[in-house]
Formats: sequence, structure tokens, C-alpha cells
Amino acid sequence: MSDLVAPRLRFAPSPTGYLHVGGARTALFNWLLARRTGGTFLLRIEDTDKARSTDDSTRAIFEGLRWLGLDWDEEVVFQGANLPRHQADAAALLARGRAYRCFCTPEEIAERRAAAEAAGGAFAYDRRCDHLPAAEVERRVAAGTPFVVRFRVPAGETAWDDLVHERISFPNKDIDDFVILRSDGTPIYNLAVVSDDIAMRVTLVMRGDDHISNTPKQIMLYEALGAPLPRFAHLPMIHGTDGKKLSKRHGATAVGDYQHLGILAPAMVNFLALLGWSPGGDFEEVMTLDQLVHAFSTDGLLRKASVFDPKKLEWMNGQHLAKLPIHEVEALVAPHFARAGYATVDELSARRDWFHHLLEQLRVRARLVDELVAQAAPYFGETVAYAPDAVAKQWKDPAAVRPLLAAVRETLEAHLDWNPVMMEEAMRALADAKGVGAGKLLQPLRVALVGTAASPGIFDVMVLLGRDRTLRRIAAAEARLAEMAAA
Repeated sequence: MSDLVAPRLRFAPSPTGYLHVGGARTALFNWLLARRTGGTFLLRIEDTDKARSTDDSTRAIFEGLRWLGLDWDEEVVFQGANLPRHQADAAALLARGRAYRCFCTPEEIAERRAAAEAAGGAFAYDRRCDHLPAAEVERRVAAGTPFVVRFRVPAGETAWDDLVHERISFPNKDIDDFVILRSDGTPIYNLAVVSDDIAMRVTLVMRGDDHISNTPKQIMLYEALGAPLPRFAHLPMIHGTDGKKLSKRHGATAVGDYQHLGILAPAMVNFLALLGWSPGGDFEEVMTLDQLVHAFSTDGLLRKASVFDPKKLEWMNGQHLAKLPIHEVEALVAPHFARAGYATVDELSARRDWFHHLLEQLRVRARLVDELVAQAAPYFGETVAYAPDAVAKQWKDPAAVRPLLAAVRETLEAHLDWNPVMMEEAMRALADAKGVGAGKLLQPLRVALVGTAASPGIFDVMVLLGRDRTLRRIAAAEARLAEMAAA
């Protein structure tokens, strides 16, 4: 990476849909390299497809990048605004003899393609319009005959040293004279991209390797326009766990979906960074954005397709959730608690010490924010819902469990000092007196207090619930057990 001094890099999405995780990964790699090298990260919205481009999609791209923490260094470029330059570049190529007008109609092209395929061959444009006399070309233009502009592909080969795949070459004979300007005067993708990258002074084009087939055409355009070539780096595709290209059939593929599912931005960034890149050596998988910037290098870019494993993402999210400073966890989850109807953000803020204690207990057991919010339900309100599986396992003999819980309640009622150490000593002494293991008391008690068979430490649960609510929950469980025994 030593020769990549302060590169100018760009992310150039089309606003025809959401910000896909593949696009987000491409943006992230460009951003990381720019920040690592003191370079410049640019954003271009390729909105030339007016029929499919939408403001909502553009907004989703901005929101997704901002959520991930990927800021850009100059004003956003909208490709559609650059039409005059695209047309001027096409005119320059015509003037230099590197392109020509083609008057063949789409119907004629389709007919020749069908004939070639019927004969068992591949269609290649035969340059018939390139052989028209200049006077005939002028006559047709003056008559208003529709035409496209085709680039005249030179002989030889086109090659480049890719930062991911090393040397790649294409025989030019395998590339048709490709269209660069449509009959309505709008540019084809390859011309628009090259024109914009030249104007934006892009020095490294890092993108998905599905663009490799476009690169020789773009290199020819750079050379024909007399512009310096950028470096190229083509990133491997992202596959689903079935080994096929990631798509909607694999589940959520939009960055925004994962944000709403409770994935933390630092976890998403960390996960995406390791799809197609490795820092090498015996590295820690869980990394902050600053650590990623420090470690990132094009030397670590991988050729092999990577796998998007949602379970791995959830695991990584849990790791980040556990390490996040507690005040950041509060800011993140408090609105979720408010939406769940537990308490307002102001009410949680007024009980900050208690809320932080609750979050510390729950976050080590959750991978997603939604899981954390769901686990918090028993700590708000008076009643608790009993999970059927927990009841079946821990209350399977209600006639035996009820007197044990009654003894627990009576023991706790006798103690005014409500702290974990006291409660644990009292419960273990009670278990000894009853001649049962502590689990025979604590597991049924857990169901009584939170309704499930799993929770934070039972004595922490009791502290979080408080003395009065704990005793009321036990009494309610006794009543429920009495009903079950009677039934």
C-alpha cells in the first residue's frame, strides 16, 4: 500500500433501491482506505436512469452511510447533472476519430443478432457504419436520421494490475465497438463513469468484481480521452450461506433493515469489514472503527468470495453490545423501551442508576437490541407472563412447589435489608432447612419473578424488582400454583 499516497476514492451507488450490504461493504473499504492514507472519500449518486431513480432511494443511501459513520469529504456529485460534459466527451472522441456514428436501428441489430445465433455463432457488430463515407454521414445527420455513437475498439489487448486479482487482460478482439451515447444523446454507463471519475480526479476505483468486464472498456476510454488511468481493485462478491450470490431470498439485505432489527452500527461495520478483507496474523475479530482504520490495507483484500452469515453478525453484535460504554447503551435502547411502552425516556433517565444496573444485567445475555428489550419486560409493570415451557419444567408439581415458594416469601418478608448477599444467605439456609438443593427453590422462584427459566442472577433480579414487587410476584405465583393444583 506504500504507493497509495492520499488516494481519491469514490462510492458511486445508483439510487434505484436501498443501500445493499454489498454496496455498504464497498463504501466502507473505500472510506477505510481514505482515512488510513489521509486520502479523500467521495460520494457520487449515479442517477442517470431517471425512470428508476428515486428521492427515497437517494435518502436511504445517505441515511445508511451516516448510520455506519461513513462521512464524505466533498459535496455529493449527482451524475445526471453532468450530461453536458458526457456529451462533450463523446464529441471529443468523435473529433479524434476514436468513435463514430452508427445509424443501424435496434431492429436491424436484433435481426443480425438472431441470424448470427441461428448460424451457431456469436453476434459482433461489423462496423458497417464506420465505413460510410464522410459525406454520407453528414447527409444523414443533416436529415435527422437517428444514430448512436460507438467507440472504435483498437487492436491488441487491454490489461491492468488489479490490487486484488493482480494482472488481468482482455483481448480487444473479444470486445465489440460499444455504444457510448444513445440516440437520445444520453450516455451509456461506461462513458458516464469515466467522464465523472476523470472530473472528480479519482485515483483508485475500488468496486465489486462484477465490474471486471467493464474495466477494459473504461481503460480504453481513459486512454482515448487522454486522461491518466486510476488504479483498480475489484472486490469479491458476497454470498449467502448457501454459496450463492447474496439476494433477498437469504433474508434482509438492506443496511437499513439491520438497523431496525437492532444491529449496532459498530457491529455492522466490523462484520462488513471482514467480508473480503483480513488484517492478517492472529487478529481479534471484534474491532472498533478506529482499529479498523489503523489496520486496513489493500494488502489484506481477498480474492475469494465471502459469506454473509446472519448468525455471525448477531454474535458480533452481542460482542459490541457487551463492550459499549453503558451510557451509549442507554442512549441506544431507551427509545426502544419507550416504544415498547415500558417507560418514557425521561422516566428512565430519572432512574438512571437502576436503568444502568438493568442494562448491565441484560446486555450480556442479548445479541440484538430487540432481544434486550424483550428480556426487560418483566422488570416493568406489576404482572408477569409465565412461559409455558418454564411452567412445565419448573412448576410441574404445583402442590409441591407452592409451599416452597410460600416459605421463600415468608423468609424474605422477615428481612428488611434488601441486598443480594443477605438474600442468598437466607435462601441457602432455607434450602438446608427444607432438605432440598438450592436449585429446587431458586428455579421455581425465577419463573415466579420473571416468567422464564432463564434470567440474570436471581438475586440481581430481586434487587431490580425491589422488595415489595418481588413479594407480590411470589404471592401471585402461589395463587397460580393453587389454581393449577386444584385443576
